[in-house]
Amino acid sequence: MEPKRVVCYLNQFFGQIGGESEANTPPKQFDKPVGPAMGLQQLLPKNCQVVGTVVCGDDYFNEHLDEAGRAIESMLKKLAPDVVVAGPAFNAGRYGMACGAVSKIAHELGIPAVSGMYPENPGVESYRQYAYIIETSNSAAGMRQALPAMAKLTAKILQNEPIGSPREEGYLSRGIRTNIQVDKRGSERAIDMLLKKIAGEDFETEYPIPHFDRVSPADPLQDLSTATIALVTSGGIVPKGNPDRIESSSASKYGKYDISNITSLHSDEFETAHGGYDPVYANESPNRVLPVDVLRELEQEGKIGRLYPYFYATVGNGTSVANAVKYASAIAHELVNEGVHAVVLTST
Repeated sequence: MEPKRVVCYLNQFFGQIGGESEANTPPKQFDKPVGPAMGLQQLLPKNCQVVGTVVCGDDYFNEHLDEAGRAIESMLKKLAPDVVVAGPAFNAGRYGMACGAVSKIAHELGIPAVSGMYPENPGVESYRQYAYIIETSNSAAGMRQALPAMAKLTAKILQNEPIGSPREEGYLSRGIRTNIQVDKRGSERAIDMLLKKIAGEDFETEYPIPHFDRVSPADPLQDLSTATIALVTSGGIVPKGNPDRIESSSASKYGKYDISNITSLHSDEFETAHGGYDPVYANESPNRVLPVDVLRELEQEGKIGRLYPYFYATVGNGTSVANAVKYASAIAHELVNEGVHAVVLTST
């Protein structure tokens, strides 16, 4: 009997090619388990074999989505796996987006996929419907817990065993609702949950809803003519050449740029690093995303006190909530210390 075939996807670090200096590595195929794939092989049943490992640099994948996707699709067709295992990516945003995209490629080829990510990894929200994503910790320190859980679910898929609910199997909700048979009808289950809630006992809802932070708006400014206004954008506007190498997706940083002597952003000096929208119009006139020209006019007309001499920029495309909160906190702290009264926050 032919063994069940597994192919693993890893980034350049876990694929043992190198760190950030090798993040531009194009897809490579190894006809054997590499890195964490070796550990996965040891955890799988004897009739399951890791027949190959596909490795690609995080930057290359996210900056060359079409080329990387076509290359990896070709490799998967050649290796003909029964299951693709991508990651685990933990809370690494670029890696998570790549794992999710590989899972989507596998899904479109009719191959089930398993991955592992921290719930706030942007790859979860973007690709959860294409893979069983095991919930992991936010760093590679959780590898010893992640691999066994991924191997267990992979084995169930390979052996055609029924897959249980996210709570039973440890994967994140895929947004897919299925019909199941239960002993009690809905009204009885609802009353049971209500009684437990009233009594302060633990209960589990059958339909969890997302919870988002609520931020109370600040009081409106009374006099704009004396206010210092700053510009912040998630639209990726950066000096030409993107000197801080802000990623086009799943940004791991933000930049701060001097506009003290600039009245308008010109295409020969500024551009967008954003990979989530067509950059043509933004590159033609970066003011369309970051309205320095309009703020300068308002400054000259006395309608605002002054434009803060620096702007802050990152890329919102796929950037995790945790990173976004971190950037916002650091930027806000600096602006408050500099006496800025208000921020014009632009997106795409």
